[in-house]
Amino acid sequence: MRPGLLLVNLGSPASPQTADVKAYLSRFLSDPSVIEMPPAIWQPLLHGLILPLRAWRSATFYRDSWLAAGSPLIVRSQQIRDLVQADLPTWDVRLAMTYGKPAIGKTLKQMAAAGCPQVIVLPLFPQYTQSTHQSILIQAETSGVPMTFIKHFYDEPDYLQLLADQVQASYDQHNYDRIIFSYHSIPTAMVRHGDPYLQECLATTKAVLKRLPDLPADHVITAFQSKFGPMPWLKPYLKNELMTLVEKGHRNVLIVTPSFVVDCLETIEEDYVQNYQTFRASGGNRFDLVPPMNDNPRFSQFLADLATRWWEAQVHEA
Repeated sequence: MRPGLLLVNLGSPASPQTADVKAYLSRFLSDPSVIEMPPAIWQPLLHGLILPLRAWRSATFYRDSWLAAGSPLIVRSQQIRDLVQADLPTWDVRLAMTYGKPAIGKTLKQMAAAGCPQVIVLPLFPQYTQSTHQSILIQAETSGVPMTFIKHFYDEPDYLQLLADQVQASYDQHNYDRIIFSYHSIPTAMVRHGDPYLQECLATTKAVLKRLPDLPADHVITAFQSKFGPMPWLKPYLKNELMTLVEKGHRNVLIVTPSFVVDCLETIEEDYVQNYQTFRASGGNRFDLVPPMNDNPRFSQFLADLATRWWEAQVHEA
């Protein structure tokens, strides 16, 4: 019996062309795990107004960030997969996407056919939220392949230490007035309905600071980015926080993005371009980002160790 590990990330358009971006956004924004609004109301709004206006604009952002090898999110995720496979040479390690290719269900069936009767499914999202994890779980269960689902890893000591080390390494480079832990926002309605995401984000910030006793806790802010649509999402919003900091005389900031383990549109375009421009236009000086995990070998080793522990526990129970 060969152990199997399926890493899962969000996905990306097939190309940065408007038609492919529109198809990707249509699938993503039609997922009831992401948009809880009744389809009878949401779908006409999505296809009649949002996609026609948003697809071409998003396509320009994708074109600006696209790599020679493809989507940054896909390329960086593939690098993680390859590193984890090297760390687990006797395993079958594969990568799938919630939206787009490779598909989760198809990949799980291929792994089962290749000799993996039980697969560990590990979403590349440290903090759990319905809007990312629920669709992964549904697709994995629908495949019919026996699997074990790792819900989150925000509280894993090795992950937290790695994140803390990355923050410290960046913080030591310059004198920063404030450090902002910026997480992808979600609708506040999800939190009211019991989603643990906000609690896990706050716990991540707190646990990292505990590992950095020399970092002034009163200089650290938790914020949220990437809001979409008219409904209330978790606040404070990063862009507003940046402008407020400048007004208070804090013109040198370091941004940490714990909910993004690879560089993607949100870090490359939203942060390095849009939020940077907002900050500078408001009078800010230094705007730096702590790099995501990307191809850090310590992160891939952490994922390999995490999967191994889950596998050994599973075998022991059997």
